[in-house]
Amino acid sequence: MEVIMAKYGEIALKGLNRSNFEDMLARNIRRRLKTLGNFEVDRRQSTVYIKPLSEDVDMDEAVKRVSHVFGIAAVQRSLVLPKDMDEIIRLGIPYLKGALEKAKSYKVEAKRSDKSFPLTSPQIQQVFGDAVTDAFPDLKVDVHQPDMTVMVEIRDKAAYVNAEKIPAVGGMPVGSNGNALLLLSGGIDSPVAAYMMAKRGLKVDAVHFQSPPYTSQRALMKVESLCEKLTEYCGDIRFYCVPFTEIQEALRDNCDGDYFTVIMRRLMLKIANDICRKGNYGALITGESVGQVASQTLSAIGCTDKAADFPVLRPLVGMDKKEIVEIARKIDTFETSILPYEDCCTVFTPKHPRTKPRLQEVIAEEEKFDFSPLIEKAINGIVTEDFKIGGERRTVNAE
Repeated sequence: MEVIMAKYGEIALKGLNRSNFEDMLARNIRRRLKTLGNFEVDRRQSTVYIKPLSEDVDMDEAVKRVSHVFGIAAVQRSLVLPKDMDEIIRLGIPYLKGALEKAKSYKVEAKRSDKSFPLTSPQIQQVFGDAVTDAFPDLKVDVHQPDMTVMVEIRDKAAYVNAEKIPAVGGMPVGSNGNALLLLSGGIDSPVAAYMMAKRGLKVDAVHFQSPPYTSQRALMKVESLCEKLTEYCGDIRFYCVPFTEIQEALRDNCDGDYFTVIMRRLMLKIANDICRKGNYGALITGESVGQVASQTLSAIGCTDKAADFPVLRPLVGMDKKEIVEIARKIDTFETSILPYEDCCTVFTPKHPRTKPRLQEVIAEEEKFDFSPLIEKAINGIVTEDFKIGGERRTVNAE
């Protein structure tokens, strides 16, 4: 019988409340695997054991999904064996045959958490290593830089043999550190920001501002596709789509164009504040990086933040574009993000935006027009959808 062994990341460092993190991690794993079939998820000895309850389960896909669950540092697909050295060798060597035939060198590592087992860890390594060499005489032993490492673990209930430790995403279980609302545009940065904050244990939902006819239906579909991709790491996402056209037109017609971007972002935050209050979110998330564009200077960021009633988290604040793109490629959002469909942030962009706006000047420009009725209208026009792990999607309401 095969199981997936998911090894803890930072959870292992937790103290008296560790069980709360473990429970949340187990629930997240169950949700991620729900559409693949039935699994038994059990946790002990800083490891989550994931056992398929039917033979037709796609174990390769299960391993991939589990490796994308935040809170897990590494994943091992392992054969479960009785705690008898002869049986470990008899069944373990054939199980490892495919991997051993592809390697030129190997080493054996052993861990014996069950101290009643008659052999010590070095003895297990020696005995199992001799058996591997006998079965594959052309395979060399290399304890420093082997092509593969065979792992033999003697744990409380069974022995486990595997040949590959797959790195996982690490971090903290999604939901363990509260809820936050992401301002999701359609660019490269904001999906990466969602990934980074989900890795720190935040349950991330998203708000998007749409401005038809200046933005197209394809632009909205692009953002929805990004939501679907993010569920692989962030879990289920609630998506709020805000009608923003009238606000942008009023801003264009009544305020100095040089202040357009910073005032627009302040108005976005005022709408996001309302969503946060109603949805019990503890913070906002943006994909801003200092100095990347004119609206991301310290002065502009300071003016924008004064409109926020909640902390604004910027996980990319010190990263350059190359670093952000590397993560976007890793989480498979990059190709979607660069599709040529404009979002509302590029509508009515001024030729010479203020890079060092002063708050008093920004507020004075903003107060040239009473945006309150339009903000209320936009809030009442929000369409809410849920994006579920595995591709399920449903409209919740039109508020």
